[in-house]
Amino acid sequence: MNDTLDGASRLHYIVGDPIAQVKSPAGVTQAFAEHGCNAICVPAHVAPAHLADWVRGVSLAHNVDGIIVTVPHKFACTDLCASTSERAAFLHTVNTMRRNADGSWHGDMFDGLGFVTAMQDNGGQPAGKKALLVGAGGAGSAIAHALVMAGVRELAIFDPDEQRRAALVERLAGLNRCPVGHGSADPTGFDIVINATPVGMKESDPYPLDVTKLDARMFCGCVITAPAITPFIAAARAKGCSTMTGTDMFARVRDLMVDFLLGK
Repeated sequence: MNDTLDGASRLHYIVGDPIAQVKSPAGVTQAFAEHGCNAICVPAHVAPAHLADWVRGVSLAHNVDGIIVTVPHKFACTDLCASTSERAAFLHTVNTMRRNADGSWHGDMFDGLGFVTAMQDNGGQPAGKKALLVGAGGAGSAIAHALVMAGVRELAIFDPDEQRRAALVERLAGLNRCPVGHGSADPTGFDIVINATPVGMKESDPYPLDVTKLDARMFCGCVITAPAITPFIAAARAKGCSTMTGTDMFARVRDLMVDFLLGK
């Protein structure tokens, strides 16, 4: 942790609703320290109705350098950025914002790249594979894009929000890199199965898909960090599947975000 917190410390927020479940403030602050930076990451619980006002407010502080964005603000924060990366512009979603020279915000999205890198760390190779992704929200959109760019043979997306799912399928199919279509809760026939929804955070949650159809040759991943082992991942391991967790993903995403926030 930062042992030199003082008036010269630079501030970075992580904003979400809810926010109590996130583990990143300590990890990001530690990463700043490891880079020799006098900076901290502070959680902010902000409802969607107040997000724009909150961003305008913190922007008035000259010692606020960055904002990490979590559920449900990743789409809305894109509209609060004066500039974005090409990846974030394509997805219309951001998970990290840093200051431009004029005090405005520049956004990028690292969930997808971090997820695919963590998947590869754990033995999952997307190239040439058939993937099912559950969830077309901010993280899901980024992961879908990263899977397509990493060379999956085919991608199917399942999300109860039909309009959101259809919009993502159409945009990704337009890249003409692989077939992208509408999936279901049935993972039969897929090589990679991913939960990119919050389903599994609560004990009362159902499974995000039909875990009875999992088999040992599948690679299964999840974006949830708390609990560390979701019921979906536990069920996949019981079937003999190779897996990765949200904690695996976030370790990679954190490194990408910190480098971005520090201008590297």
